[in-house]
Amino acid sequence: MKSRLITIAAGLAMVTASLSGCGNSNTSKKSSASRSTKKTTQVTSSASTAKYTPAKDLKSKYDVIIVGAGGAGMSAALAAKDKGLNPVILEKMPIAGGNTLKASSGMNASETKIQKKDGIKDTNQKFYEETLKGGHGTNDKKMLRFFVNHSASAIDWLDSMDIKLNNLTISGGMSVKRTHRPADGSAVGGYLVTGLLRNVKKQNIPVFVNTDVTKINQANGKVSGVKVKINQDKTKTISSKAVVVTTGGYGASKKLIKKYRPDLANYVTTNQKGSTGDGIKLITAMGGYTVDMNKIQIHPTVHQKPAYLIGEATRGEGGILVNQNGKRFVNELKTRDLVSAAINKQPNKDAYVVFDSGVKARVGSIAQYQKLGFVKSADSWTALAKKLNVPSSTFKTTVTDWNQAVKNQKDPDFKRTTGMDHQLNGKTCYAIKIAPGIHYTMGGVKINPQTEVLKKSGQTIPGLFAAGEVTGGLHGSNRIGGNSVAEIIIFGRQAGTEAAKYLK
Repeated sequence: MKSRLITIAAGLAMVTASLSGCGNSNTSKKSSASRSTKKTTQVTSSASTAKYTPAKDLKSKYDVIIVGAGGAGMSAALAAKDKGLNPVILEKMPIAGGNTLKASSGMNASETKIQKKDGIKDTNQKFYEETLKGGHGTNDKKMLRFFVNHSASAIDWLDSMDIKLNNLTISGGMSVKRTHRPADGSAVGGYLVTGLLRNVKKQNIPVFVNTDVTKINQANGKVSGVKVKINQDKTKTISSKAVVVTTGGYGASKKLIKKYRPDLANYVTTNQKGSTGDGIKLITAMGGYTVDMNKIQIHPTVHQKPAYLIGEATRGEGGILVNQNGKRFVNELKTRDLVSAAINKQPNKDAYVVFDSGVKARVGSIAQYQKLGFVKSADSWTALAKKLNVPSSTFKTTVTDWNQAVKNQKDPDFKRTTGMDHQLNGKTCYAIKIAPGIHYTMGGVKINPQTEVLKKSGQTIPGLFAAGEVTGGLHGSNRIGGNSVAEIIIFGRQAGTEAAKYLK
């Protein structure tokens, strides 16, 4: 596990360059290459090289205990520290980051200063409506309203800590560019973890790894601390009047997947090995309850062996999906559930993400896909077709037709309207073979917008808070790409703030 995450982290150092020309002399309708042609900032996750707090320094009491060192946990700790508390972060895995480290495309937010600077007209209401539609109307509306209304301030909060997400792209189910990512277009996860860890260290917040919380303690109906196992050996009880659970989902638990969605039991997963639903078990043992546990999202574009997410930005920046017959078969930027269903109807239930060197220049994470050996390339669409073993003439016609659709800003075949700023006419042609894989668990414990954990009676559990993928209800039946990163920052920050209010 550790070696894999180190590989992921190291691979997040990327350099992109603008190229031109692959099989078509037409020019793009628009050019937003000004950002992509800037000298790329080296983005390297510090998770694997961070110096974590020695186990011997673990105290017996803290103001607030954060269980889980992903994006939500670190956000909660920083917000709590800002309110004058003495927080601690406990992580069962050997490094911090969790699933946040694997996030790819970016963070959704509306009415941001970045959008305004780029001339993009957006509203919180539009973000709300499109997310609700993406979730098939089953989202918790109070949670969703808080989420969209606090998305812009979350971008500003990150910016205040020198974590700048000032490059925009678009994700499936969205009508405007509201997916914020690093300036060089690289994967958001490593960059975010690096920045949060830097600030956690700056604020002298202790982070203990290999420290597994096995029980949340109660006294007189209120949270009183936790019991932990350190290095799979020593046990210790830590006192605190507030606990924030940010342990992520259960996408890596074959047992829970089989329980709630036996039809997905044989799918690969993009989740890190620690995503086994531990926080859900801790909270339900306290009297909390779960919602939407059978709502498990499969991501349409996953490299299968090894299982690795091919980020939505690859399509958002102009890539298309092509089947074994060399043809497009879906609007590539529909919601993930719909695109996944379309792929599952194709021969062998797979497809290719097809793009050019222009897309590669705008999506920094593609360099990592190349490093891992997932990408096939050629200097023409005909040559690439031969490598993919798809009909050359059909494949070339598919790309030609797509370029014409981009030029006309009208896709007569599949009615795509977004991610059409650039034709596929770069110097080099690329493809990655993909199929759907388990990516995200929409279900989890029930909380309110104050991140307080709820019982079925509607009562809260005093002193117990939760944020991120461990919770359920926000996304409804289907999560929009870019909303998970927004969720961990918005509600992680909220959990730390609300824990401070509770203690004072």
